[in-house]
Amino acid sequence: MSENFITAAPAPEAEELLKRFVDLAHPRLGTQVTFATDDFFADKARMIQPGPALFYPDRFDDNGKWMDGWESRRKRVPGHDHALVKLGQRGVIHAIDIDTSFFTGNFPPHAEIEAADTVEEPGEGDWTTIVPKAALKGDSHNLFDIAERGPWRWLRLHIHPDGGVARLRVYGTVAKDWADVSPQEEVDLASLLNGGTAVAWNDAHYGHPANMLAPGTAPVMADGWETARRRVPGNDWCVLKLGTAGTVERVHIDTRHFKGNFPDRFTLRAKRLGSDPSADVIEEASADWPLLVTETKLSADDQIEITTVEPLGPVTHVRLDIFPDGGVSRLRLFGRREA
Repeated sequence: MSENFITAAPAPEAEELLKRFVDLAHPRLGTQVTFATDDFFADKARMIQPGPALFYPDRFDDNGKWMDGWESRRKRVPGHDHALVKLGQRGVIHAIDIDTSFFTGNFPPHAEIEAADTVEEPGEGDWTTIVPKAALKGDSHNLFDIAERGPWRWLRLHIHPDGGVARLRVYGTVAKDWADVSPQEEVDLASLLNGGTAVAWNDAHYGHPANMLAPGTAPVMADGWETARRRVPGNDWCVLKLGTAGTVERVHIDTRHFKGNFPDRFTLRAKRLGSDPSADVIEEASADWPLLVTETKLSADDQIEITTVEPLGPVTHVRLDIFPDGGVSRLRLFGRREA
C-alpha cells in the first residue's frame, strides 16, 4: 500500500531567482554534504536533494519520526550543531534559502552560514561569515541576500542549538575561469558546469529549462525541460545564457525518455548581447534573433547531432523554440570561446 505524503511549496521568490541563477547546492553539480556534527534523526545528505521536501505523516524509522531533511538530536550539552557543504563548482552566491518545511516544533531557532574558498577542507581561519546569526521561522522558507558573494567553494551551516533543516538552496552562478580555457579548445558553451543557465521561458510545467544544460544524460524524463500540452496557437520557447561569449559550431539535442511527448521540431536563434535583458522583454526581442539552426524535425527518445550551423560569430544568448510543445532532455552547444 502506498503512503500518503504532502509536498512542500517552493519559495515564492524561487522562480525569479532561477531566471538569473542556478542552485549551486544541487548534487548534479557535484555538491556534497561532507560532515555534520549530528544527523541522528535525518541524514545530512537529504538537505541538498533537488526535489521539494516531502512529509509522510505515518512514516517512522528506528530513531523516530522520519523527516525529509537534516535533523539532529535535542542537544543536552553546551554548543550547537553544524554541517559542512562542499560545492561541486566554485561559485558566486547571491541568495540562500534555509528551508524548514515541515519542521514545526523541531526547527532551529537561529542559523548562521560561513563560506570559504580553499581547495582542501578549510581551517578555522579560512571562514568568512556570509549570513550572520539570524532567527529562523519554522515550516518556512528563510531567504537571505548575500553581500559577501565570493566566489566560494565551501559552506558551513550552523544551527543554534539543534533541530532540522529540510533543504538548503544556494542561488548563484558558476565561477568558471575562462582564462584557463584555450580559444582553440572545443567546449559546451551552455553547460551548467561552464556557467550556462536559463534566463527566460514561457512554460516549465513539468521540468525547468536549465535541466537541459546539466551534465551527463538524464536519468528520467523529469530531468529535462517539458512544457504542458499547448491548447492555443503558437509554440513554447526558452532563452539560455552561455557561460561566456563564444562561437557555436555544432549542436547536440536529446529527447531521451520523451516518447509520446517530444516536440515535433525545433529552431535555435542566437545573439550577442552587451547586457542581460529583463525577462519581461526578452520574449519579443529574442523572437527576431538570427537563426543558428533552421527548423529541424525531432523524433521520440532520440539524439541528434547537427554539425552545420549558421555562421553567426560569437554570441552570448540562445533561444530554443520547440513546436508546438513537449520535452527536451539535453541540449549541448559545442564551440569555442571568444579570443
